[in-house]
Order: sequence, then structure tokens, then C-alpha cells
Amino acid sequence: MLRSSREAAFVYAISSAGVVHAITRACSQGELSVCSCDPYTRGRHHDQRGDFDWGGCSDNIHYGVRFAKAFVDAKEKRLKDARALMNLHNNRCGRTAVRRFLKLECKCHGVSGSCTLRTCWRALSDFRRTGDYLRRRYDGAVQVTATQDGANFTAARQGYRRATRTDLVYFDNSPDYCVLDKAAGSLGTAGRVCSKTSKGTDGCEIMCCGRGYDTTRVTRVTQCECKFHWCCAVRCKECRNTVDVHTCKAPKKAEWLDQT
Repeated sequence: MLRSSREAAFVYAISSAGVVHAITRACSQGELSVCSCDPYTRGRHHDQRGDFDWGGCSDNIHYGVRFAKAFVDAKEKRLKDARALMNLHNNRCGRTAVRRFLKLECKCHGVSGSCTLRTCWRALSDFRRTGDYLRRRYDGAVQVTATQDGANFTAARQGYRRATRTDLVYFDNSPDYCVLDKAAGSLGTAGRVCSKTSKGTDGCEIMCCGRGYDTTRVTRVTQCECKFHWCCAVRCKECRNTVDVHTCKAPKKAEWLDQT
């Protein structure tokens, strides 16, 4: 987190998004006395399916964003340096990501489900969608440098694309996460469980950084064939499955052994 890397950018963005999501949901569920349902969704409106009435309890995204902006941005606004500017930008990306996945939920009214009248409200999507979106933003994060006045960003190198409002931004290249580096805060990937078949970052080829992996056959005991017995207990059998577990090999370096 001390390094202004793309990992720091992601952490700030998803933390800010988490505050927005938690506060917005708490407002709608009546857990906070200072806010409630969205007061702006009233009256009639229309979409591609036709007219509808605002009803139910729309999630109060406006309050959630305002609270997160005041709470999460407070420290950065006091510092007013290049890193603070980077953090503010990524915080804003996190907030807008939650708003991006607001969905319209409706309930039909009418004889035999004819839907002659619809009542709709805005609802938050599952936070997983926001997290997946920010993960993609992390993969495409833009390296920038602060302008001389410290009020904006510019591309880190000639030929790099400029960052947009939805891009995560960072200043410094990431450290080498393949090996243990206590100074950089990296635990390395030695001993990490990886997927033999995946071609993504969880795959042994990428995660093990070309060092190869060890395979261990283990037996796992899980509960299965669970049945409800009246009244009132759930009884399960124990199932044993033998699976192969793949773990990344450690670097063949004496200094790595010294560090551990």
C-alpha cells in the first residue's frame, strides 16, 4: 500500500465501493436513522416496456455516494499531494462502479398477471458485479504522472493512452510478487495452491512464475446426502473424495531460504 502501484489503486477503489454499497443497503433496510429509501424516485416514469409508477423502496444511492465521498476522501483532501490525487481518482472510480450496476426491479399489477400497471424501484446489484468490474479496471489500469501543478494527470510516457474518469490510475510499477520480499510486502507464490488447467492468473503456469508445481494427492471429507428429519434436525453422511492438489514450487535460491 505504500507503493503507488496498480494494486493500491484497486484497493482504494474497491474499499470506496464497499462503503457506498454498505451504507446504501443499510439506508434501505432501515438500519440508519439519518437516511431511508431514495426520496427522488417518486411519481410516474417510463422505460422501453412503457410507463410505470415509482414505488417500493429504491436503494438510496445518493446518500451512499455522499457519505463515502465525505468519509473516504477526508484524509486525501487534507494531504493534497500527488498520491492523494491518485487516491481521490480511484475512490471516485469505486463509487461510480456501484452506481453503474443499479438495476430496475418491477412488480406487475392487474387481472391474471396482465401487468396493466407496473410498480418499480431501483436496487443495488450483488457486490460481486462491482468487484468483477473493478478487477477488469485493474487489469487495464493506466500508468500516469502528475502534472507540474499537481492538479491533474498526464500519460506516464509518450504513446501511452490518457486515463479516463473510469480508469484506475497508478504511478509506480508493481514489485515482483513471484518471490518473498518483506520490504515490498510480497509473500511470494511459493506453496500457493494453483489450478493445473486454468490459463488465467490462478493457473499454475502464471502463478508459479515458471518454477513449476508439486502435486499432492489428498483425501477430503465433506458432508453429503443431507436429509431433514422431523423434527428438527438435518443429518448428513460423510463423503470422502481423493483429489490432486497443485502447489507452486519455491525458487531455487539460497537467499530465498535465508529470507524464510
